[in-house]
Amino acid sequence: MSVISTYANFNCADLPVATYRADEVVLAAGSRTGRLLFLKEGAVAVVRQSTQIATVDEPGAVFGEISALLDRPHTAEVRTLVHSQFYVADAALLGHSAAALFYVAGVLAQRLDCANDALVASLRS
Repeated sequence: MSVISTYANFNCADLPVATYRADEVVLAAGSRTGRLLFLKEGAVAVVRQSTQIATVDEPGAVFGEISALLDRPHTAEVRTLVHSQFYVADAALLGHSAAALFYVAGVLAQRLDCANDALVASLRS
């Protein structure tokens, strides 16, 4: 199920679009951009502490939300794997739009559920 269709009350299409070539850093770990990025198309690698923790290619995936919600630098590097486009919003959007906040909360809940499944699987091995 698409992230966009799951939380349809928030419309990314109204946001400006940024385009990146393959192998470009979109968010650098330790930096503060004050931005939220919603994947329009493409694919990225998420790297935390020199370990690739995810490959993401699902439209609607959000990046920069941990930094925005916790008011701290980005915790991971996000690097494009292919030509990619993102809808871009100021992180302050989360304080002004309940729909955007609910969207991000839903995405985070999905990630937490997957992380819990992976943890259970690793503990059973």
